Amino acid sequence: MIYLSIFVVSFLAATVLPASSELTLAALLNTKDYNSLALLLSASLGNILGSVLNWFLGYYSLKYLINKWFFFKKNQINQASNWFKKFGIWSLLFAWVPIIGDSLTFVAGILKVRFSIFLILVSVGKVSRYLFIFYLTNIL
Repeated sequence: MIYLSIFVVSFLAATVLPASSELTLAALLNTKDYNSLALLLSASLGNILGSVLNWFLGYYSLKYLINKWFFFKKNQINQASNWFKKFGIWSLLFAWVPIIGDSLTFVAGILKVRFSIFLILVSVGKVSRYLFIFYLTNIL
């Protein structure tokens, strides 16, 4: 059940909902009550799938951007678009960064970034971040 919980928290953290998957993962790793690899895999998979949802929303919802109820604000989309102009698809390695990472993955969908490249870059960035947290919890 705890692995499903970290999966859900990590999934939600990759969307526009405020959640802190890093703190949750670090706390669970510190308890030493759970399998660390299973926690890492659950958190990574949930977070990556949350970004995949953002990509699909961007890919298929371009016509809704003008609506006030839309969950990404115009300035978030502009900021993420500027990252793409400056760093290209490599900016997806930073999809784990709070606030801007969510909009980066959304903009990748809007810009029709090839899904396979998107998935690889986002996965590398997000798994690396969780491995770093794992490392920090083991040395501190």
